[in-house]
Formats: sequence, C-alpha cells, structure tokens
Amino acid sequence: MLELAPAVSTSAGCLSLVRGCLLGIAGLAAALVAPACLENGGMNEPQTIAVIDFETTGMSPSVGARATEIAAVLVRDGRVVDRYASLMRSGQRVPAFIEQLTGISNRMLAAAPPSAQVMREVSAFTQGCGVVAHNASFDRAFWQHERALAGVADLSGQPAEFGCTLLLSRRLYPESANHKLGTLVAFHGIQTHGRAHRALADAEVTAELWLRITRDVQRRYAAGAPFSLLCALQRAPKTGLAACAARYLAKGAASGRDQHPPA
Repeated sequence: MLELAPAVSTSAGCLSLVRGCLLGIAGLAAALVAPACLENGGMNEPQTIAVIDFETTGMSPSVGARATEIAAVLVRDGRVVDRYASLMRSGQRVPAFIEQLTGISNRMLAAAPPSAQVMREVSAFTQGCGVVAHNASFDRAFWQHERALAGVADLSGQPAEFGCTLLLSRRLYPESANHKLGTLVAFHGIQTHGRAHRALADAEVTAELWLRITRDVQRRYAAGAPFSLLCALQRAPKTGLAACAARYLAKGAASGRDQHPPA
C-alpha cells in the first residue's frame, strides 16, 4: 500500500506542523492569487484554478455525511503552484468501511482542527479561483454544505460553476475503459505520489488530469482553453464539442469587437 506524501501524514504532530507552514503563507497566497485569478484582459476569467478533493463520512450531506479531509491544489500557467491540505473535525464518527477505504480514523480526527476553521482557511486560500473536481457534483455539495456550516460568505469573483474532469473526460476520451479517476490516471500515465482516497493525493492527480485536458482542448479546438470554455464543453453533447468550441470562440471574438470598435 502506498503511503501518503508527508504533507498529509497520519501523525497529528506532522499534520499540525505542515498546516502551520501552509497557513503561515495562506493569507499572503490569498492576497496574491485572487487578483491573478480575476484579471484576464479585463474579463472575469479565472487564471488560477483550485482543484479540490474531499474525503467524507458518506455519500452526501443530504443524508448527514460530513467532510473529514480537504485538499486544494492551485494550478496556474500550466503548472501546480501551491497546495493546501488538512483533516477536519466535525464530531461525526467515521464508519469502519470508510476508515478502511481512506485510512482516516476517528483517532486522527480527534486531533484535527475544527471543520469551520478549515473551511475558512481553504476558502481564503482559493479566493477568486475557478474550482475543479473529479465528479464535481459530489465535491460541490460538500463544499457548499461545509462552507455554509462554517458561516463562510460567498466569495466575490469565484465562478459559480465547477469544472469537472469526469464530465470532460467522458467527452474527450471515450476510448478509456471507464472514467474513474484511477482508470484515467493509468490511461494518461499520470504519476502518483500518495495513497488513493486521501484528499491531497487525489487532488494532485486530478490537477494533472486537468492540465492534460487543457492541453488537449488547446490542441483540438482552440489556441487557448480558458476555464469558461472547459465548463461549456463539459455540458456539450459528446458529438458536439467542435461546434461548442467554435460558438464559444465566435462569441468571444464578437465581444472583443464590441469592446474595441474600429476607429
């Protein structure tokens, strides 16, 4: 069994040390990242993407499940530029089968920071960024639920829609046996650095998958692949990706002409 990278060690002491190092720069990161996310030729197009992953006690907040761990990996200019990861203590017990799957135990969570504190920290860390996840409907539900419980207000400038590497992969890579994260990692030959079903390890490989998707969209359909184009493609019919990209680019060109009419 692969061990997790040191950044999310199962040792409470190591975890606290790493969180301290990360959070020592979290305020600065938020201040530096947010303007870069929002400024793109005067358009509200995020330049920095936050790839997130939750580990949880169950399938949905609607049935009482809570988050046990979150990671956020920031991607900008075609590479990973920063990371955040933390266990989070909600007070809800972890079922035995979930502990077996993730390796996250009730003893580990007893020493973790409160969920509200973690959600405030990660919300500041990702402020203004486009948010991406694999099977984003799952992570978005926990993102919204845990932020609401923490009293975190909506962050200005953050796109409402999540990018989803699952939906995009179904459209771009129909030849893959399936579109589970592990299968796509093997399909693309993405290097792994930790244990699957831990938040940072999964967020890291999802970030690499997002970068691969971005490059492939650039190669197939457009010179650039902004966040909003990828969100449009993930909603498009599988046979209509080229038409979707063409409509998006034509709309962008028309908008540019309207903003800069001929002299």
